[in-house]
Amino acid sequence: MALAGIRVVELAGLAPAPFCGMILADFGAKVIRVDRTKAGASLDTQTRGKRSVAINLKTSEGVALLRKLCVQSDVVLEPYRKGVMEKLGLGPQELLKENPGLVYARLTGYGQSGMYASAAGHDINYLAMSGLLSRLGRSGEKPYAPLNLLADFAGGGLTCALGIVLALLERTKSGKGQIIDASMVEGAAYVGSFVWKSHSIGMWDRPRGENMLDSGAPFYDTYRTSDAKYMAVGAIEPQFYQQLLKGLELDADQLPPQMSFDDWPQLRRIFSERFALKTQADWSRIFNGTDACVTPVLSFDQGRGGCWSLTKLHSGRRRCTLWTSRHLIAEPTQRDRQHSHTKANLVLPINLSPGACLWRWEEAGVPEGNPRSHGEIVQNPHRKIPSPRSNPGLLYCEAHTLTPVSSCCPYQTC
Repeated sequence: MALAGIRVVELAGLAPAPFCGMILADFGAKVIRVDRTKAGASLDTQTRGKRSVAINLKTSEGVALLRKLCVQSDVVLEPYRKGVMEKLGLGPQELLKENPGLVYARLTGYGQSGMYASAAGHDINYLAMSGLLSRLGRSGEKPYAPLNLLADFAGGGLTCALGIVLALLERTKSGKGQIIDASMVEGAAYVGSFVWKSHSIGMWDRPRGENMLDSGAPFYDTYRTSDAKYMAVGAIEPQFYQQLLKGLELDADQLPPQMSFDDWPQLRRIFSERFALKTQADWSRIFNGTDACVTPVLSFDQGRGGCWSLTKLHSGRRRCTLWTSRHLIAEPTQRDRQHSHTKANLVLPINLSPGACLWRWEEAGVPEGNPRSHGEIVQNPHRKIPSPRSNPGLLYCEAHTLTPVSSCCPYQTC
């Protein structure tokens, strides 16, 4: 594991910081989440692979304990507004004096400087201040935020995790830690680099919702089917567009040119009428195996409809999601979690009772006729670690009593 041996202290917060900590834990870091002693019901669903400790930071003993944890760690991840940690005497300057190799990551909405540094906000506010929100939405409608993904998670948690990894890499050369000022406004703007850069070549010259990639183009949009479901279309290149027309049984000679902006509304009406004639399943069968760039829009419920929903539509052997009766969780892929002893992926359970575990076969040599080749999930209440020799395709995952979610591999010390 790339981050094995790295110790992280994560101060409990909302979505972005827990996501950042979960990424680090997924790749081997030992993450301790510091909770408040009198907190209400936790809304944090990103506790996978972490341990937890509750500390009362209103007492000198609690502050001293947190200081000890931070000084003995490689990374501190804190999501508080400017000045909170300094008031506790746990700011980066103080801790770096005791641990010069510490990577101190500060993940906030507006960063540590500027007129908004101490202001409250959420994803939609950071997205608005980045400039990206002004480009999101359909023609003639108000701007809309696509869930809280761009600023909180892409520009916040993921970008902060990248910064931490880069600081750890630099530390191997200099031996010194760093202070990371991760602003979600700036992170979202950085994620939107393509939009800013491609504006100069005319890709975003038209108003919101009238450009090629913002629902303006009829060949890059979603369409309702006869069973009130949807298909996603992304047939940009001419050769893919021809495959789209073939699947829809449309004659290109009878249609306006693909890149005629003025004719896009007419093309959209034609496509809408065609997609409304068949069900989502019908269109999936028609376009499966083609290069038309047409796929079904799956709901969460559809994703939980089978053990491995992706494999029902995709002929490859890649597995990327796992579901339980209560949760659908994303899982690092085989490429991300490489183990020299096996080609299997590590399944990461969530909210299992103590002692429960999940097994999964992912060995390439498992015969196709074997149901386990399709990712059969088996609960084992006996907490018995399988032998690597007798079961080379199994990895063991256990929900420890000390953490809501954790993972364990029989070939490693967790």
